[in-house]
Amino acid sequence: MKKIIYLDNAATTKVAPEVVEAMLPYFTEHAANANALYAEGRRARAAIDAARRQIADAIHAKPAEIYFTGSGSEADNWALFGAMRAMAEKSHIVTTQVEHHTILNACAALEKLGYEVSYVPVDRQGCVNPEAIENAVRPETGMVSVMLANNEVGTIQPISEIAKVAHMHGALMHTDAVQAVGHIPVDVEALDVDLLSLSAHKFYGPKGIGALYIRNGVKMTNLIYGGEQERGLRAGTENTPAIVGMGKALSLSCAELEQTAERIRALRNLLEGEITRRFPNAIVNGDRENRLPGTLHVTFPGEDTSMLLMRLDMEGIAVSAGSACAAGARERSHVIRAMHVPEGADVRFSLGNENDETQIRQAVDALCRVMNG
Repeated sequence: MKKIIYLDNAATTKVAPEVVEAMLPYFTEHAANANALYAEGRRARAAIDAARRQIADAIHAKPAEIYFTGSGSEADNWALFGAMRAMAEKSHIVTTQVEHHTILNACAALEKLGYEVSYVPVDRQGCVNPEAIENAVRPETGMVSVMLANNEVGTIQPISEIAKVAHMHGALMHTDAVQAVGHIPVDVEALDVDLLSLSAHKFYGPKGIGALYIRNGVKMTNLIYGGEQERGLRAGTENTPAIVGMGKALSLSCAELEQTAERIRALRNLLEGEITRRFPNAIVNGDRENRLPGTLHVTFPGEDTSMLLMRLDMEGIAVSAGSACAAGARERSHVIRAMHVPEGADVRFSLGNENDETQIRQAVDALCRVMNG
């Protein structure tokens, strides 16, 4: 069987071996409910508390501001629904046209409940202008939600400037940082955000576990009613193994963040250089400077996306057109349409820890065979 070259790390990353090792005891010998008062329950509670501290330290928050969720999507939904429902006097949300489907679909659901939403456009690089956000804000605006880094093209948004606008008008600031955390420095104080979403499987942790940072003092309605887990706001027995894995994964990612980013950025630049050299008509999408280190999104004019992805898969190259949550959709990505990219085959290459120069050159050779065959 041909060895796969995996270049779809923005969709999900493989769980790091150290993370698996850290999780295993909490499936077996330390599998007690963290709410139990006996010794094994207290051990599980201590492990959850330790993971909460690891995540808080990674984003420069306080442990009491970290709330565990079942995914990044759940964290995003809670941020929007929980905060807006807690502000009876506010009925308007400002977001952008290039957000993850989680935010866009949550906003659509809120519109059906009577809320109003403004969808701010972006420029050709996929970046939103803070002035455009300010022009969209109204007296009844309760929240501005803008992703930290785009999941398709990797463009990093000016969140601290946007947060300044939001706060100046009395609105909360939320950022979906699912693609950014563990890959670039994230500091909730420097960003000046009130809410921030993250997900473990994007930084070599397990799937099915995420977190929401809620700044102390921000009022939220319950996500799930039931027991007193997560300070009474999200009921349900804690997923101790996944929580431990999330904490371990983020701690590992942040320990060597700069060195890892530098290495992956160099590989990304090699890939970009080889593609643009061999395919002069290729269009590189997103901000060429201010983007995630491992993301390269390219449009190949005159080609078909589905056919190109299928033929690359036959060559053993795993890539995507964009968001994994939109896989199978017939329409072109809403992100690419919002950026007004010319028609063609859209391919997102997203690099990770296991990629090396040999794989990059092999991927480009495969691309050449597919495109010129």
